[in-house]
Amino acid sequence: MKRLSLFSLFVGLCMAAHAWDYSSQETAVAQSAQLRLGADFTKEWHNGIALEASEELRFDMYNSLRGPSFRKSYTTLAFAYKPVQYFRLDAGYMLKLIGPDSTWSDAKRADANEWIRHRVFASVTASYKFTYAKLYLRERVLMEARTDSVNLLEKNRFDFQLRSRLGAVFYVPGKPVKPYLWCELFNTLNAPEYQQKNGRQYICSVRTQAGVKWRVSKLSSLNFFYRFTYDYDRDINITKKKARIELTEETLFQHAVGVTYNLDW
Repeated sequence: MKRLSLFSLFVGLCMAAHAWDYSSQETAVAQSAQLRLGADFTKEWHNGIALEASEELRFDMYNSLRGPSFRKSYTTLAFAYKPVQYFRLDAGYMLKLIGPDSTWSDAKRADANEWIRHRVFASVTASYKFTYAKLYLRERVLMEARTDSVNLLEKNRFDFQLRSRLGAVFYVPGKPVKPYLWCELFNTLNAPEYQQKNGRQYICSVRTQAGVKWRVSKLSSLNFFYRFTYDYDRDINITKKKARIELTEETLFQHAVGVTYNLDW
C-alpha cells in the first residue's frame, strides 16, 4: 500500500510539472454561419492515378465576434493513387488566403505574410463497398506553414495535425443522387508547450457534414451540403521574460451551407 501511495504521488508530481500556472485564464465563445462555394476538377487514368484541383471560397454571413466578411480561400492541387480496390493514397498542396477582419491594423493588412498560409498533406483511405453503401476511413497528416512574424513560445511556424474521418456514401438505385455523411476529428501533434492541454496534445476540432451529390450529366455533378463545426483553440500570450502567461480558451460553433461543382473527366 505504501509503495502504491508513493507511486501515485510521483505520477501526480509529474503531471503537475506539465500543468502550467497561467497568470490569467479567460474563455471566449463565438457563433458563426458561413456560405461556401467551390469547384472541383478531377482527371482519372486507368492505372489508378488521378489529378485533382479545387477552389473553395468561404464567407461569414454571420459572426458574433467579427461581423460578416470574406473569410478564407482554399486553392488545392493533389495527386491520388489507388493501388488496390480498398485503399487510396493521396498527397497535395494547398494555398490558403485568410480574409482580414476589423481588428487588423493597416500595416498587418499590407503584409502578405499575415494572410497567406501554405499547407501540404498526405493521407490514406480504406473503404469497403456494400450493395447500397460505401464506408470509408481516412487518416490524414498535414503541415501548415506561416511566414509572418510569430513568438515561437506562443505559436508554431509549422503546425502538424492528424485528421481522422469516418464516412458513408449511399447509393439510390435508378437515381442520380448519392446522399452521404461523415465525421472528422482534428488532433494537434506539435502544439507549443504552453499551449498544450494538461501537458498533452489535444482534439482541436470536431466536424460533421451531411449532403447529397447530384449527377447532372456524364461528367458533371453538384454537391449540396451542411456542415457543423466545433473548434477549440488555446490562444497564448506571453509577455517579455515570461512575466505573465495569459491563456484564452476560444470555442467556435459554426454552421455552414455550401454547394460545389464537380467535373470528372
